[in-house]
Amino acid sequence: MTTADTPPLVPLHCLRHAEPGPPRLVALPTGTPAWLVTRHADVRQVLADPRINRSSLYAAGAPPVTVTPNILDDPDSLLNSDGPEHQRIRRTVQRAFTPRAIERWRPWVSGVVDTLVEELVAAGPPVDAVANFTRPLPVAVISRLMDLDGLDLERLAHWSDHALSVTAYSAEEIATAMREFGEFGYQLLTERRKSPGEDLVSSLVQAADQTGGVSEQQLTALVCGLVVAGHETTMTSLGNALVYLLDRDRAAWRRIGADPEAAAAATEQILRRIPLGDRDALPGMLRRAVEDVEVGGVLIPAGAVVAADTTAGNHDPLVYPAEETDLFGPLAGPSLTFGAGPHHCLGAWLARMELELGLHKLARRVPGMRLSAPVDSIEWRQGLLTRSPLSLGLSW
Repeated sequence: MTTADTPPLVPLHCLRHAEPGPPRLVALPTGTPAWLVTRHADVRQVLADPRINRSSLYAAGAPPVTVTPNILDDPDSLLNSDGPEHQRIRRTVQRAFTPRAIERWRPWVSGVVDTLVEELVAAGPPVDAVANFTRPLPVAVISRLMDLDGLDLERLAHWSDHALSVTAYSAEEIATAMREFGEFGYQLLTERRKSPGEDLVSSLVQAADQTGGVSEQQLTALVCGLVVAGHETTMTSLGNALVYLLDRDRAAWRRIGADPEAAAAATEQILRRIPLGDRDALPGMLRRAVEDVEVGGVLIPAGAVVAADTTAGNHDPLVYPAEETDLFGPLAGPSLTFGAGPHHCLGAWLARMELELGLHKLARRVPGMRLSAPVDSIEWRQGLLTRSPLSLGLSW
């Protein structure tokens, strides 16, 4: 929260990003040196090159990369495995997140959006977009996907905030929340193993039991990771998109409501242009070199930590010309928002669908929507890997 002694935070679409250039040494908040990679091609190389991986960040003797470990630092998670082990874990879930599989969810997701839009309109104006739209939409989708009906939403928010904490909570508070979250995930797996259904958790259990090679700890970490990622990043993107469109580009808002294809194109551009968080919270997707490797003409030595700045890469003028301002034009190059290489985000297509349908249907229903207070009065969720409005008043 902003105080009289601190300036208000700017919206994420107003942040200055690092200028793309050759890899250069910076320091992480822990003091550990890291090679910052900012050019689009270099970021893609780092994220796809097997000589620069995640698991070695947590090897014995590796330098610290986080002040207070959060969910990204779980050694049993899909994120922190590489090579055959990573593929073995990923295979248990990836079929549920292919574009074809996700497309089958469109009618249902569309219905959820319709319901939330009508409830939001009936509740206001003014109405809080976070409480009435940006949070309940992804929570409803992931709850249906994983059959989590009856889940305590306040508890889920508590776990998610701690899971993604950078400075908001102490190491002890995070550890306690993650232990509770892990117990929830383990109990869920146990229940679905006894009484399987048609949900994603049941399919994960069945696939893991059939193929073998995935430990119970890894499966639990996978379930918890899906619960957090399944709602947190979409909520963040949707809230920040509303801030941008209703403050900066009201004409685009009306066009998004009038044309589903325009909404789909704008979704891609919004995902590329607006980051999920501040660079001081996460300077980039962290990796560690397992051998000497050249990136962008610079030799990065074995054992060095590398920070792949996807935000800077998404604004590299060699790929995305600075004069490109069309929110509805095609991407000039592949977006790095969901990563690249083996760790490319499994839920990318689901997040796209939720953002696209959410923006289109809300703008179609209320083309005259506006923010009910100035942008500089927004209170932000801070101290986490992501940043989004704590609340966001809408009027029309």
